[in-house]
Amino acid sequence: MSSQWTKDQVARTIDHTLLKPDAVEAEIVSLCREAVANRFAAVCVNPIWVPTCAKHLKNESVKVATVIGFPLGANCTEIKAKEAQAALQAGAAELDMVLNVGWAKQGHWDKVQEDIATVVEEARQYPGAVVKVILETAFLSDDEIVEACHRSVQAGAEFVKTSTGFGPAGATVEHVALMGKAVGERAKVKASGGIRTAEKAAQMLSAGADRLGTSASIAILNGFA
Repeated sequence: MSSQWTKDQVARTIDHTLLKPDAVEAEIVSLCREAVANRFAAVCVNPIWVPTCAKHLKNESVKVATVIGFPLGANCTEIKAKEAQAALQAGAAELDMVLNVGWAKQGHWDKVQEDIATVVEEARQYPGAVVKVILETAFLSDDEIVEACHRSVQAGAEFVKTSTGFGPAGATVEHVALMGKAVGERAKVKASGGIRTAEKAAQMLSAGADRLGTSASIAILNGFA
């Protein structure tokens, strides 16, 4: 497809993702090899696979990302902190954490922010570690999305992210644009959920996404020159 982005530029925005529960080691190793070959930004895997990815991506530019409080965000804060600590110790460099959606819906924003800040505090023990806050935007109103973005930034997160990919809907252009406007230069935006074509990827990038989470990375790249 015709686009303002080259294949290499798009590749550097992609978190090459495999979060299905029945993933096996051979698939994880293949994910890592594909990420290196295509110069993706990161691989994103469930916590159990972090050591495997860290081993296969040692001395590579591709980062290891994992998920915290996934996919519901309803773990207690102490458990999220322990998950983060274990993932970082195992070699993760990026943590995609799910905020507590129920608290957000109830307007318990101070608790939401503290939940995020606790994970951020764990990440700060590891220079260069990044926290991305998954809002699960399909459950939130526009006002709630904006407030969640503000609270994520105030808690110290580097990214806000649209979706887990396991919720009722994935990323939309409207939500990506709204999130980008809310965070401004204070944080970056990751679009995730339902991004399976080059056209959809280009739409998300045009809307302001800095990072794309997808399991269809190779197919997407094949749509760019």
